[in-house]
Amino acid sequence: MAWRSILVVVSVVFAVCVAVEEEEHVLTLDHTNFTDVVSNHNFIVVEFYAPWCGHCQKLAPEYEKAASVLSSHDPPIVLAKIDASDEANRGLATQYQLKGFPTIKIFRDGGKNIQEYNGPREADGIVTYIKKQSGPASPEIKSKEDAANVIDEKKIIVVGIFQELSGEKFENYTTLAEKLRADYDFAHTLDAKLLPRGEPVDKPTLRLLKPFDEFFVDFEDFEVEVMEKLIAESSIPIVTYFDKDPENSIYVSKFFNGIGAKAMLFVNFSTELDTFQSKYKDVAVLYKENGLKGLSFLLGDVEAGEGAFNYFGLKPEQAPLIIIMENDGQKYLKAHVEPDALASWLKDYKDGKLKPYVKSQPIPEVNDEPVKVVVRDTLEKMVLNSGKNVLLEFYAPWCGHCKALAPILDEVAVSFENDPNVLIAKLDATANDIRTNEFDVKGFPTLYFKSASGKLSQYNGERTKEAIIEFIQQNRDDKTAQSEADSTTSESVKTDSAKDEL
Repeated sequence: MAWRSILVVVSVVFAVCVAVEEEEHVLTLDHTNFTDVVSNHNFIVVEFYAPWCGHCQKLAPEYEKAASVLSSHDPPIVLAKIDASDEANRGLATQYQLKGFPTIKIFRDGGKNIQEYNGPREADGIVTYIKKQSGPASPEIKSKEDAANVIDEKKIIVVGIFQELSGEKFENYTTLAEKLRADYDFAHTLDAKLLPRGEPVDKPTLRLLKPFDEFFVDFEDFEVEVMEKLIAESSIPIVTYFDKDPENSIYVSKFFNGIGAKAMLFVNFSTELDTFQSKYKDVAVLYKENGLKGLSFLLGDVEAGEGAFNYFGLKPEQAPLIIIMENDGQKYLKAHVEPDALASWLKDYKDGKLKPYVKSQPIPEVNDEPVKVVVRDTLEKMVLNSGKNVLLEFYAPWCGHCKALAPILDEVAVSFENDPNVLIAKLDATANDIRTNEFDVKGFPTLYFKSASGKLSQYNGERTKEAIIEFIQQNRDDKTAQSEADSTTSESVKTDSAKDEL
């Protein structure tokens, strides 16, 4: 009887183990098999993750569900993952220039072509996005039904119109579609009459259909780089609206990810939108018509723009407020701006008459906590020119990950409190301007380490006391201590020389 009970238990355990194995559809990779697996697949999706990353933990079950569904696709689509925080896999993290976790990449043609995954983070969205990415970059529109299925009136789509599906221009178009398929929807047709907007054409034409401004734009230049530039410029509205409408979120994302200087006007949409929007759009149109394409315009609702206010360290009470941010992080700002003053203030900016706005918190009168407070006005003295080994955290007060990291950094700082050559510090990146030529801060928290000799590097390791301390010990140098030793030796020599002279 006892043996039968044991047999039942073993059978149940075995069944559970098998069930668990069957549920794991995400393929686990590491440095030993990564290259072989990727090179043997024409299409594979890989998540680079860190076990301690909260976003990775949230994505994991959704990624697994998507992998389960896609495993039944014809042909099956493989989703994989690799722990990029593991020391053994760090070479791959460097090779693929990871800037945060999770990072998802799509590998095509055995890894010859690599594409960033820019899709949703929930199972159904992942499945839909991946299925689309695994298919042709540009489906052909042969009927009104095809057009209705492919063209979403609320989204941007790039359509190539051709008289024949061959030749250099068609080949350039397909190259472009493959290159930009992660960012835009593409389609092509032999009959422009099937499209909802625009006239029939008798020569190869690239038609950009969009739900704003002039609603469609035609191009006839089929050089790949030229098409790419024209699409990027035309896919951003003359004025991007930043409010709570989810349909606008994709354009807001394109606005902030775009190149060039950005002008952002924040007003209260419920009471001030009608007063400001026409005058602001007039200015934006004027800039565009005069060929000044380096400046993009956004009109944001104060309520919806809470995150932007936090990022810039501004207050809603300063609205109506206009701020210009350049690529290097330089800012120009005017609070309580009047509608009629917009054009003249922007002209002063164009003419170089405005003074940059440099934001810094006051220098703290008392700075005796284990983790020292750095502000923009003390960044040079305390970090860059300190001659010490400094671990500097860029944080945001509202960031949950920063709050979780705070006690860990306190412990690290306490462990080095008797070491004069090591400083653990933090800077509120929402209340102080960041020197973007040295620090690349795209999320919070971001950790940088500056050695005593001046070498600057970003810390992407585990957020544990032990890992951070180990990193500091491995990357520190004691230039200050050596300088003091050299100085002491020099003084000793001088003293000995003086004695000899006496």
